[in-house]
Amino acid sequence: MQSPSGPPPSPVPGASGQPETTPAADASSGHRRIAIFGDIHANLEGLEAVLADAEEQGCNDYICMGDVVGYNANPVECLEKVRAMGCPVIKGNHDEDASGTHSLDSMNPVAATALEWTREQLDEDQKTWLRRLRMVRQIEDFTVVHSTLDQPSNWNYVTNRFDAMSNFSYQFTQVCFHGHTHVPRVYVKDGKVQEVPAESVVIEPGSKYFINVGSAGQPRDGDWRACYAIYDLTHKLIVFRRVEYDIETTQRKIRDADLPPMLAERLADGR
Repeated sequence: MQSPSGPPPSPVPGASGQPETTPAADASSGHRRIAIFGDIHANLEGLEAVLADAEEQGCNDYICMGDVVGYNANPVECLEKVRAMGCPVIKGNHDEDASGTHSLDSMNPVAATALEWTREQLDEDQKTWLRRLRMVRQIEDFTVVHSTLDQPSNWNYVTNRFDAMSNFSYQFTQVCFHGHTHVPRVYVKDGKVQEVPAESVVIEPGSKYFINVGSAGQPRDGDWRACYAIYDLTHKLIVFRRVEYDIETTQRKIRDADLPPMLAERLADGR
């Protein structure tokens, strides 16, 4: 292993397709630091704050965990920003719903209203890009999926260690990142499955890790700040970051678009 070119990232206190193998970053730099973010949900201010923080932290590559659109008021801008990055992106359930023509009647009415509005904002090229996203990808020696590996197209939620147990049966890499619940969590399998604090995690030989990176655009763990994770491959370290963003602007845009007011209100509560 090459010598690290810098210190590991600093934590912030507080709070269906086959896998595709993708290079994560240029190994010639000697230091591998990847920003892993998702559940943007059309929150441009949250996304920009995360990307700015990741750059300050020395990240040299990026991975998007899906749900680029839905809920908030900048679906086009967020989609185009992520697409222009050229980084690996996986499909989330809101990406699938926003790019389809199927009925949304079975969904939560607030989410369905936002998705109907989102469909009107996106052009056919943008919808095609969302439709073509893979649900599972292998990025070198780790895996990314929006929901779960056992049934990625069913959009199941992992909210406790018992849910995580099913996923580990289908996890063939040591580390797998996911999203979907908007809550940062770390599940470790070392003989038994346990949950450990989502702050900083050292990847230990012989253990497996199923890690939710939280949400860049609509956190639901009681902390309104945008959340993402940095995977420092050089130090085998995963660190969670919380970043303040211009939440008032995001809320104003939601109201100006005549989206359900509770979508603006919930942001401040981190719910």
